[in-house]
Formats: sequence, structure tokens, C-alpha cells
Amino acid sequence: MARSPDFTCSACGARHPKWAGRCEACGAWNTLAEEAPLGTAPGRGALGGRKGRAVTLAGLRGETAPPPRTGTGLDELDRVLGGGLVPASAILVGGDPGIGKSTLLLQAAARVAQAGGRAVYVSGEEAADQIRMRAARLGLSDAPLALAAETGLRDILTTLNAERPDLAVIDSIQTMWSDSLDAAPGSVGQVRAAAQELVQFAKRRGTAVVLVGHVTKDGQIAGPRVVEHMVDTVLYFEGERGHRFRLLRAVKNRFGPADEIGVFEMTGAGLAEVANPSALFLSEHEAGAPGSAVFAGVEGTRPVLVEIQALVAQSTLASPRRTVVGLDPGRLAMILAVLDARCGIAFAGSDVYLNVAGGLRICEPAADLAVAAALLSAREDRPLPPETVVFGEISLSGALRPVPQSELRLKEAQKLGFTMALLPEGGAAPSAGDLALRRFRDLAAVAGALTDTA
Repeated sequence: MARSPDFTCSACGARHPKWAGRCEACGAWNTLAEEAPLGTAPGRGALGGRKGRAVTLAGLRGETAPPPRTGTGLDELDRVLGGGLVPASAILVGGDPGIGKSTLLLQAAARVAQAGGRAVYVSGEEAADQIRMRAARLGLSDAPLALAAETGLRDILTTLNAERPDLAVIDSIQTMWSDSLDAAPGSVGQVRAAAQELVQFAKRRGTAVVLVGHVTKDGQIAGPRVVEHMVDTVLYFEGERGHRFRLLRAVKNRFGPADEIGVFEMTGAGLAEVANPSALFLSEHEAGAPGSAVFAGVEGTRPVLVEIQALVAQSTLASPRRTVVGLDPGRLAMILAVLDARCGIAFAGSDVYLNVAGGLRICEPAADLAVAAALLSAREDRPLPPETVVFGEISLSGALRPVPQSELRLKEAQKLGFTMALLPEGGAAPSAGDLALRRFRDLAAVAGALTDTA
């Protein structure tokens, strides 16, 4: 007996056994569309009785050559990709509107074309004349880059099959429209179908395909999450509008590290690469200012030094403010609780503001000790020792835990002229060169050293 069709919500992707006016999962109205099941025949199974072929199985042992790479002409982008573009790969790039995704990919595609590769840039959001105006502003008008302004998926695939480019940029996947589906562009079904067709084209023709994805207000790429599973690499382009820095972060990469970052600076002539982000993030660091601590972090394979700023002020509110920029608010709440419970230093009657300078977002727990040091410095209105970097993880018991890649962090600090480091005890003794190391067992010892109460 043939299975009855399912009904899929075009807003959230939820499936329902029968049609209804309102989706029970997300509450949207008139979004359920019929999705026909696989053809079946009585007694012959879901595949219609067609006999399959045996699949060749292979063992784990063997010699596999690394995938070939094509440079984009942007070293920071190549770093995040793991060394460059891989043929037959699909890359998804997401980011806030106006953050610079189109500018970045236009620069990369133009440089691939200038290096002798065949590159095609397809835009569903801008006309070709608008792209030419941006290219003129970036100084790329002479690049032999092929442009197209089109949203029809069938026409785009026909063109790409004829051109056989080395790189194809689709800006954006939410504007693509497949005539095989009765749904509006940007709906769950359309995004999923367009992404699947473009990924299959990349694998079949050996073209590196870059898909631009819009993001929701929560910062996630819009559309079904299955798109992120289909592609080989997922990159997020991040940055604060008030800052000139832009960060390209890899969150998934089948051909390289999945936690690498690339740093760019937005200028009037486009995105400029930042070879030494630590020096740039610390360029406006005020030595001797209370509430400031320099954190020695690691993003992927790259050490990054960044300033963490804290302000502690007397509160007039029943519930004091806790404002955080660039760090997990839950992590700040945990550090404040540990300072109160294990060190006897309370912030209950104070507003606390915490900021990571430069627009960088820190995710690693190694920043705990730097955050605590900045809070203590701000509360006591007393600066940290000059030319000092701080890193270490804080446990709920108040103990300090060593963090990985300590030697890499210290080498970067020494290269930038720092003379002292505050870090936890334990772990392998890193080689610090001329850097003076002050090791602490717990947070209470750090608080005593910074407030002269030890």
C-alpha cells in the first residue's frame, strides 16, 4: 500500500501527516506544502523492487594524497580554508547584512581570475552594474571575472555546466529559485533544493562552489540546518559595525582546522588582510589603566593577544546590571560567583560592564583569569603590573587550571614586548624566554596579589 504524502512547513521544515492551516511546531499560518513520498509498489518495498548493485568496500589502510589547493590571493582566507580552495568542494559563508561578505568574495574571485583561473560570480541580489561599481571602487575592474545577475537555478546550472569554472560564487543561496518546487525563494524547501543541486554540481564538475547565506537575528544561517551538513566548509564573517575589524571564522571544515580565524580590516578600498592581529588589537591599549587586562588567547593555530576591559560602578538598581560584549554572559556570572564564594569579594551592589576590545568574540575558557584580573583591577581602581599578560581557566572550586598551548601564548607575548605573565600552576613548564612567570594555585592567591592583601 502506498504511503500517504507528508506535509512540510516551509518556515521551519517540520513534517505533518496531514494538512492544517497552522504549523504546530512554529505557529506559522498557510506554510504547509505537500511533499510526495518515494514511489512504491505493492509488495516491492520503497525502492520499487529494483535490484541494487554491490558496493565496493575498502579498508582503513592506504595512501591518499592530500587534496590539491588553489590559492585565492587572500592569505587570511586561505588560512581559514586550510590552505586554499579545494576542487569539488562546497563552502557556505554566513554573516550579518552589510558586514562585507560580498566584498570579500568579490575580491577573492577577482584574484583567482587574475591568477589565470576561471571564476564566475552569480548575484541574485544585485545587478551586474552594481557589482561593476563595487569592483571599480576596489580597483578590480580589469580582472577577467565573469558576472551574472540571475536567480533561476536551472539557468545558472546550465551556464556553469557550459563554462566549467574553477570557482563559482553564488550570492546568495536564499535568493535562488527552483522551478521544480511550488514555493517562494528563501523558503525551507527552496533553500534545501538549491543547495543540494549546487553541491552536486560541485562534486560532479570539480568546481569549488561558494554559497553566501543570510543569517537570522540569532546569528544562525537562515534556512534548514541540513544545508550546513551538505557543504564541506562553513565560515562565519563576523564583526561589530562600530569597529573596522572583521573576523572570518571556520566552524566546520572537512579539509582543514575547524577553529581557525582570519582577520581583515575594512578600508575604503575594500578588505585589507591583517597579518599581525595581536598588534592591531592592542594598538589602542592604554598601559596603566585600571580595569584593563591583556589576554593571551589562541584562535585555531594562531595566538592572539587582546585587551579585556572591565568597569565596576556602584549600582542604584535593585538588580545590578551585567553587560557583556564579546564574551559569554554565563561565563561572567560564574566568575563573579567564584570571586564571591571562594575569595570573599562581592559584586552584589555593583554594576559590572565587560568588553573585549576590537570586536573579537572570545569562546575559550582560558580567558577566565584575565576576566577576573580585569574585574579586580576595576573594583580596586588599581592597574595591573605593566606589560603583563594573563591566561588560565577557573574552576568552581576557585582552583586555577592550566590551559593548552601555553608556550605559543607566551612566545606571542614576548614578541610584542611583554615582560610578565600571570598563569596557573601545574602542567608542563613552558619555555618563556625573558618573560617573568608568576604562577598561582587558586583565584584567592591572584586576588591577594592584585589587591596587596596576600
